[in-house]
Amino acid sequence: MTTQTTAAKSTGTPVTDAPKGLIGLPESAGRALATAGGLLAVVSTFLAWTWTSEFPGDLTVYGYPGGLQVLVLVGGALTALFGLASYDVKGLRWLVPAGADSAIKLAALGTFVTAWYTVIAISVKLGGVVNLEPGGYIVAVVTLLALVGALALPFERPAPDPHDPDDTGWEQFRHNARHQGAVVKAAFASGTTKPPARQLPSYAEILVIVAALAVGLLVFTYGIGTEYDELFVGFLITAGFGFAAIAKSGLINRVSAITSKHRTVTMIGAFVAAAAFPFTQSDDQYATIGVYILIFATVALGLNIVVGLAGLLDLGYVAFLGVGAYTAAMVSGSPSSPFDIHLPFWASALLGAAVAMVFGVIIGAPTLRLRGDYLAIVTLGFGEIFRIAVLNMDGTSGPDITNGSNGISSIPNLNILGFDFGQEHTIAGFTIARFANYFLLMLLITLVVVIVFRRSSDSRIGRAWVAIREDETAALAMGINGFRVKLIAFALGAALAGLAGTVQAHVTYTVTPEQYQFAHVVPPNSAFLLAAVVLGGMGTISGPLVGAALLYLIPAKLQFLGDYQLFAFGLALVLLMRFRPEGLIPNRRRQLEFHEEAEAPTVLSKAGA
Repeated sequence: MTTQTTAAKSTGTPVTDAPKGLIGLPESAGRALATAGGLLAVVSTFLAWTWTSEFPGDLTVYGYPGGLQVLVLVGGALTALFGLASYDVKGLRWLVPAGADSAIKLAALGTFVTAWYTVIAISVKLGGVVNLEPGGYIVAVVTLLALVGALALPFERPAPDPHDPDDTGWEQFRHNARHQGAVVKAAFASGTTKPPARQLPSYAEILVIVAALAVGLLVFTYGIGTEYDELFVGFLITAGFGFAAIAKSGLINRVSAITSKHRTVTMIGAFVAAAAFPFTQSDDQYATIGVYILIFATVALGLNIVVGLAGLLDLGYVAFLGVGAYTAAMVSGSPSSPFDIHLPFWASALLGAAVAMVFGVIIGAPTLRLRGDYLAIVTLGFGEIFRIAVLNMDGTSGPDITNGSNGISSIPNLNILGFDFGQEHTIAGFTIARFANYFLLMLLITLVVVIVFRRSSDSRIGRAWVAIREDETAALAMGINGFRVKLIAFALGAALAGLAGTVQAHVTYTVTPEQYQFAHVVPPNSAFLLAAVVLGGMGTISGPLVGAALLYLIPAKLQFLGDYQLFAFGLALVLLMRFRPEGLIPNRRRQLEFHEEAEAPTVLSKAGA
């Protein structure tokens, strides 16, 4: 007997599976679960999580979040905010121009990790989960539910690549693993940033800039003021996932477009916000970290001219910082100086920058005809030659100029127009101490360097630097004098580093050769300076500033890891370069080089920003 089958009639439209999430829940249920979980996470922070105050942060108080509870509150609020925005709530759609789903997933994941890290830390430190109060159990459950709901949100899954039937079991496993990795990556991918439905008026855009700068100041002040190890680790988790979520929502791109439109207002606002930092501190402890971050960031911005704009790999750049510091130390009235000279600060600053520029020209003239690795090796050698030379100028191995390994000590505090930087001063009712005084001075130096960088990058010589960086052979063929252009970049970068060194000499009291090594645990050194430029984003202004702040702050706060400090720090850098090789704040041109699938902008600036 023959059985006849009838083929289904084709409608002419291909049948495709509806998008689904990583977890098989309906979209509506997942979205509601993620939003409600974020709100309940906020509520749970007002409950007690443990019964004893032996755990840092005092998580025993009802109605007043403290310590790690504040970070969970922020993560839960972000999750709930993006969740509500996904419902097209009026007034919130502006926050998610690239879509809310990826932002919800990252915010929920960050909240989950921070909450469970806190619960586990309480259990380990106090000796078991029995030390948790109901609030601890509640926050663990609601953040897990929020994460489950977020992972249920649908996304477009990539089509699997065909595989060879003759593949071995190991090859099939690798093929499946690659596909699963692509699926997970697609789950967190953001959409295309959409332009706003209507343009904001100018005053509203300026208010957006002010709000963004205020949030930045708040985050930096909170991070630098974390008082114990668990809180700083939780801060890194929350800040990392929060930044990623905001970036996936497209909000950072939207705010960046506004700041690009009002560049002068943004720069002025940024420096006003930075100047407000010492006045938010009750003592001089964190102003100390702040002034060292500014010195590090200023030198990194000078290196960004050499590496980011001109594309020259300089591994001995910290030597120019040392040249400026030693020059200022010798002419500032130190009893250890071989010269009985005490110049005013403006003269010593100009002299330090000029001497560093001369060294830059002397080193650059015979070496800048080299390219790539060869140039890097020569600059590395110069950095070591400088350190060894000042080490040997002790009167025994060489002339008595730098006092050898003891360095030049007892460098006096600055006194500018009667303002003694070594004394406390009261300004508008706020008392600022020595390091806060130097912080404000270094902020002015940083402003000068930013203006020089900005004007240089927008100039004819800046366009020549970018041309050399992109393709030196083509630039030479178009008539650009490559040697002269590179020498100008080298000399200008050296002068800016020397200018920062003149302030560093007065801040540290003592200038020694050990401060200017190629690599050391404590920045600034050449390796950390280069890492700050690459980490933050080459060719940008804000990138090296952010990169330098992170590279100085994180090692200072990771000292509790002991011998594993550099291991953890290096691992974090490797992961960051793997998943965001263009840096934290890249220029658009460089970002397109690493992500060809990204949408190209309509207009690129001269430096690609």
